[in-house]
Amino acid sequence: MALNTMKKVVLTGLGLALTTRSRMKAMAKERSKRREMNETEGRKFITDVVFRKYDFAKKILENKIREGIEEYMATADVASQNELDDLKEEIRKMKKSLQKMASANASANESPSDKKGN
Repeated sequence: MALNTMKKVVLTGLGLALTTRSRMKAMAKERSKRREMNETEGRKFITDVVFRKYDFAKKILENKIREGIEEYMATADVASQNELDDLKEEIRKMKKSLQKMASANASANESPSDKKGN
């Protein structure tokens, strides 16, 4: 279900970017036909507007993807990096505690002759 949401987000963003680009090209061509711009100005117009719109659409798409990923991660049974880091730290502490306990048991289980070095 969340994967479908991600797919929709990506396709929507791509559609927005492609639509914006094709609309700008069409507008520039129309202005060029009406002689409101010469070819050089038309190309510059397309470049300026398309790249501005592209950057804007890209930011929107990136935000939508990020939101989709966050939504997916919230519903998926997957640990976050922070949770994994916390678990690693807890395991490290447990290992240290077990080593201390093992060392203490080894010392306690030594026979008196072992302690004297015989």
